[in-house]
Amino acid sequence: MTRNSAGLSFKHKLIIGTALLSPAMLAGPASAQTGTDDIEEGDVIVVTGSILEAQQAAIAEKREAKNVVDVASADSVGRFPDENIAAALTRLPGVAVQRDQGQARYIQVRGAPNRWTSVSINGIPQTGTDEGSAGRAYRFDAVPAVLLSELRVNKSLTPNITAEAVTANVDLLTYSALGNEGFTASGDVGYGMMDLGDGEQRQGSLRLGWSDGTWGIVLGGSHYKREQVTDNREYGYSTGTDGTIAPTDIDVRSYLLDRETNGLYGNIEFQPVDGQVFHVRGIYTEFKDDEQRNAYQFELDEASSGTRTSTGGDLVNVPVDGAFNDAKYRNRNLILSTGADLEFDDWGLSAQLGYTRTENSTYLPLTLATTGGANNVSLTYDRSDPNFPVITGLYATDFDVDPITGDLINPRRGTAIDRFDPTSFNGFNFILPIVTETVSDSMTAKVDLYKQWDDFTVRFGGLFQQRDISGNIFNDAGIVPLAVIGQNVNDYAGSAPWDTGFPLGVSFTYTDNEALDDDQQRLLEQGGIDLSDLNPPQDFFDQKETIFAPYLMGEFELGDLQIIAGARAEYYKVRNSGTASTGGILTPLTFEDDYFDLFPSVNLRYNVSDDIVLRLAGLRGTARPAYAAVRIGSAINDVSEVIESGNPALKPEYTWGVDASFEWYLPGNGIFSVAAFHRWVDDVLYTGTQRVNSDAFDSDGIDRSNYLLSANFNGQSGTVSGVEFNVQHQFDFLPGALGGFGVQGGLTLLDGEFDALDAGGMVVTSDFPGLSDTIVNASVFYEKYGISARVSYQWRSDYIDTVGGLGIGDGEFRGAYENLDVTLRYKINDNFTVYADLANLTDEIYTAFDGTSDFPVEVEQIGARYMFGLRFDF
Repeated sequence: MTRNSAGLSFKHKLIIGTALLSPAMLAGPASAQTGTDDIEEGDVIVVTGSILEAQQAAIAEKREAKNVVDVASADSVGRFPDENIAAALTRLPGVAVQRDQGQARYIQVRGAPNRWTSVSINGIPQTGTDEGSAGRAYRFDAVPAVLLSELRVNKSLTPNITAEAVTANVDLLTYSALGNEGFTASGDVGYGMMDLGDGEQRQGSLRLGWSDGTWGIVLGGSHYKREQVTDNREYGYSTGTDGTIAPTDIDVRSYLLDRETNGLYGNIEFQPVDGQVFHVRGIYTEFKDDEQRNAYQFELDEASSGTRTSTGGDLVNVPVDGAFNDAKYRNRNLILSTGADLEFDDWGLSAQLGYTRTENSTYLPLTLATTGGANNVSLTYDRSDPNFPVITGLYATDFDVDPITGDLINPRRGTAIDRFDPTSFNGFNFILPIVTETVSDSMTAKVDLYKQWDDFTVRFGGLFQQRDISGNIFNDAGIVPLAVIGQNVNDYAGSAPWDTGFPLGVSFTYTDNEALDDDQQRLLEQGGIDLSDLNPPQDFFDQKETIFAPYLMGEFELGDLQIIAGARAEYYKVRNSGTASTGGILTPLTFEDDYFDLFPSVNLRYNVSDDIVLRLAGLRGTARPAYAAVRIGSAINDVSEVIESGNPALKPEYTWGVDASFEWYLPGNGIFSVAAFHRWVDDVLYTGTQRVNSDAFDSDGIDRSNYLLSANFNGQSGTVSGVEFNVQHQFDFLPGALGGFGVQGGLTLLDGEFDALDAGGMVVTSDFPGLSDTIVNASVFYEKYGISARVSYQWRSDYIDTVGGLGIGDGEFRGAYENLDVTLRYKINDNFTVYADLANLTDEIYTAFDGTSDFPVEVEQIGARYMFGLRFDF
């Protein structure tokens, strides 16, 4: 088991965290004093300023919550100052993000695997579809933050919340126009640049609202786009010529990206009387990523002769592979709902009908090219910096010619050259067609009722949900030689040098990927070749999920003690269809499974005083496996008795958990809290090789229950635990201008591991993928005299990304990284605010490594980002 904690034990980190954050407990004075931007009216403090208003709303929600929860609220202009909701959520304690080429995509609450966090929108459960259907995790980069009014992270569950959550359920709440009579309009326009590559950024949003107290209408839209250059290096390793671990290849890459996020939102509400609201809502979001790849991979281990060591090398006759594409990645979500929220004297009803369609597609015709013979190169390299092995010398390779066979023989170093010639690909050049699409259609009916007596409220209701999912996984089985369509990759070599912040050693020029792809599509069409037809039949799947989940809970008010207890029952059924390929013979397969589970929970809240709240919770939750993981499509070899497939017999992960928190609400506008949790997880999901042990793959009378299956499996058990420290406070007791300073900060300390069986039946222990043992979210802000400024910092420690071997033990890790952002606002008047958003100011380098940081497998950078603009509110 590998630890990446700089030698500190969990207990020591806990002590250090307490010591670091304890001074915040002294920040609140005995009585609240407001600055010149605050108006005190009795016991009510009216706060002006976007940061303070959002903070005050979030703290009020947390204070009144029935469960352990953290809340982020939109600021006073009615939006989050972030391009997507993943970035907005990073300001909450215990929330880490997974990034794709520097952009926040998934969240990991309490640093746990992203599949352990479920997502709801206005209370309706959602599920994600990812590239190749590899996960259920929700794609947060597809949802613009400006569409939402509140992000609510439920860290302990109550029975009226979906049980499909291990560490948290995130509920995304949209805007309502009711409560703001008349016409309102708010939005922003912004423009900026990317430091690496000098690409542009632009954004704009507009939200219009109208209400007369009976009717409320909201229409909104947003657009965000960035032109990005991504520096990337990737490496492989094996034993070198001197017996040390040396690089097998140096893969030098540059990506040119156009990324775009768009969103539309509409909400119509009708309130005939107070407390009775009927609504119709619609949300459309899309994430578009057009990605050009330029990559050159120097195959060091295929050299004819020379030295290849961990620190450097001198090699002769090295092949070079090129990879080029103009890929299209798309993620789209259509979310429609209608319903009513009705409140009467002592009872109430909430009902919703919802439809969600999610589409995720990848069109990646990857053109791969190779050199051979006289076009191979000779080189020297220096690996004194493991992150950046540099080719210090590049040379042609000279050969003699065998007089009898005409073969090239006796390779040796030739003339020095200053750059790799991108017209040198004379080997086998072909298209690797990576084309996938996953579509999920979901229908939801949800009803919640309550009946209230003096100190007791009973709540009950249920959810019915049906999802139809179809798609296919990634596969590199089919290829199209460029010679078949009459295309030559060398014809698209360009002369523009790379934009890069990484050391190159040798210069490179960009290939014209757009022209390469346009011509390729035309030639494929003329040849009657559809790349999607090259996907093997066993890679496709169709699934139908049905969920029925009633619940019953009671709320007891016993003076300062509130008790919420009950249970949620969930009946789950899945019908799984696919195709088995056995020696070229295709056989349709269908597998059905269903199970019934009970998910009890109890949440206790005790008001020690007006300012101190204690909470304790116990719960059971679950996380279901990914669509591709349970597919039944398979490649079966009846000779070797091996199956490569999904695993339709996978069970969900189940967890029992406890949560506890101490919350001190500071005078004025602040909070200091400490929360602890522990989860016992059974049937942990992981990747490996085991016996089938079921009849899922049997056909034509053949028993395959003892075949070896390479797929996802359920491990044994594991545990995850942690402590979260959080502080938010403005130092309004300081005199004059100093009263505008404040802090927001969180420190999360985590530990966790699980047991699984290897192929030999031995029990081994591993870290959970995605689990950092330390997460820091910290901000210092200033808000006074119309100025609103915030410096935000996030840091997370190393975490294992891909468990090695057969899915157990050490593997590939993601290195620790930090992020420093600065947000500046100046309120010109009540209607207009100018702003500047400066992001990733540390120019962070993201790394992945094999076992230790001495052996990086990927190094990436996107540079800083700057955005300037105007926000308005009427």
